[in-house]
Amino acid sequence: MKTLSEIDAGRKDLQRALIVAISAIIAIVGSFIGSGAVIGTPVQEASGGALSAEATLIAPYGSAFSIWSVIYAGLLIYAVWQFLPKQRSHLRHRRMGYPAAASLLLNAAWILSIQVDLLPLSVAVILALLAVLLWILVIMHDLPPVSRADGIITDGSFGLYLGWISVATLANVAAWTVAEGFGGFGLDPVYWGISAILAAVSVGVVIAVYGRGRLAPAVSLVWGICWIAVGRTMGEPQSTPLAIVAVAGAVIIAAVTVAARLKSKEKAMAGVTAGS
Repeated sequence: MKTLSEIDAGRKDLQRALIVAISAIIAIVGSFIGSGAVIGTPVQEASGGALSAEATLIAPYGSAFSIWSVIYAGLLIYAVWQFLPKQRSHLRHRRMGYPAAASLLLNAAWILSIQVDLLPLSVAVILALLAVLLWILVIMHDLPPVSRADGIITDGSFGLYLGWISVATLANVAAWTVAEGFGGFGLDPVYWGISAILAAVSVGVVIAVYGRGRLAPAVSLVWGICWIAVGRTMGEPQSTPLAIVAVAGAVIIAAVTVAARLKSKEKAMAGVTAGS
């Protein structure tokens, strides 16, 4: 027979899981609005086209945004996964639940801010979203997956989410500054674009080292940066120097991630050997 504390904990777990599930539905509805598939305006066309592939030097080429389909699918699967009784009572999902819900609601809020042409607000929202996703990364780091499936569903989904939002944040900030008429203090826009790419690479390296070679964030970061390179060679505005830096940056993120992953596995094997 369950104690009163266990019943109360179970009730709180169910409440949290429901909030996450509802937040996921809201985010998915927001994605339809942001795609313009049913209602709303496609994000690339909203806010006067400030977030289009041609708006700034660090805007990813149009095809890059197809990654959202994978991210949303993963987040929807996670929402179902964390709802299962065995998962929702685990400490990892108890810690992650409300931050995960916050990230989903912030995603919807970001799309809404773009739809109503509030570009400055969109920057504040996406910065908050990035902060929440970094918080989730810390939780996933401190509390390992409860199973292989949990690692694929939870870590994979939020890893892709974090990596892509890291790129999207820089693109969003760049779009806002251009829309506001920022002159770059007289410096060539290419220098600012390269600086933004280097910032994204720095974030990728930090995530790789801290996360012990997590693949999902690296995959979406590399994806986004490579599509920036494609945009600067196949689309407008063109910039060969920025494209070269972007490709080099993507290679660096991939190399550091692999190295960190191998080092982590070596440490794990050394620990097993020492304990046997």
